[in-house]
Amino acid sequence: MTTTTAVSTSLPHRRGLTEQASDAAVEQACRMLRLPTIRANFAELADEAAAEQMSYRGFLAELLMAECDDRARRRAARRIKGAGFPRDKSLRAWDFDANPHVDAATVHTLAKCEWVRKGLPLCLIGDSGTGKSHLLIALGTEAAMAGYRVKYTLATKLVNELVEASDDKQLSKTIARYGRVDLLCIDELGYMELDRRGAELLFQVLTEREEKASVAIASNESFSGWTKTFTDPRLCAAIVDRLTFGGNIIETGTDSFRLAQTRTKAAGPADNASI
Repeated sequence: MTTTTAVSTSLPHRRGLTEQASDAAVEQACRMLRLPTIRANFAELADEAAAEQMSYRGFLAELLMAECDDRARRRAARRIKGAGFPRDKSLRAWDFDANPHVDAATVHTLAKCEWVRKGLPLCLIGDSGTGKSHLLIALGTEAAMAGYRVKYTLATKLVNELVEASDDKQLSKTIARYGRVDLLCIDELGYMELDRRGAELLFQVLTEREEKASVAIASNESFSGWTKTFTDPRLCAAIVDRLTFGGNIIETGTDSFRLAQTRTKAAGPADNASI
């Protein structure tokens, strides 16, 4: 005859710890469970809970939500860092009044990242100083904060990396790596002419991502001028098609508000008052 041992499902025995011992126990438990936010804030939150006569459930919820919120912030910070943005740019710092060409409603809709979820492209077209890179980085940052994997690169840097990978017989691996990110941000497309090989390699990256993952580009050239960058007309047309089909196009205009701001600062308050 075999006997079965009953497994107790009752709560652990209360230890009756003093307040000092309780603090030490919480500290140790948080280290073991890897809960750094609770470990850093539980004493302050406990005092606040006591002062506000918060229920035990309410206090526990506050602790756990604080830990979850902080973990989400740390994950977002890692994704932003991993994206490789050259500088911090946010939508909060964008001045819609300074650039009336850019529609605020469109940008705020893009900031919700539905286009990234659907794998749609985005093109930012305009002259130097009109804020293309600012918007590219800011919208890329929004995507990273929303949980998407983002990678930023300059067009020439990407092409050079692809050429080197091809020479080293690592092209498939490199293209696959760029294919895994949810949003690929390519800046300064159109500043330099690409030879046929470089253009074809870039086309492979775009084809790998087509209708599966988003590409956002910033270019100082209108689409009609892309033949300066992609000298093969048929390849140029195919790349334009990949980057525009079903996506969004934002034209930031030709007037450099960056130059205007520089001139305003140089003029000084006295000169500005006389205008």
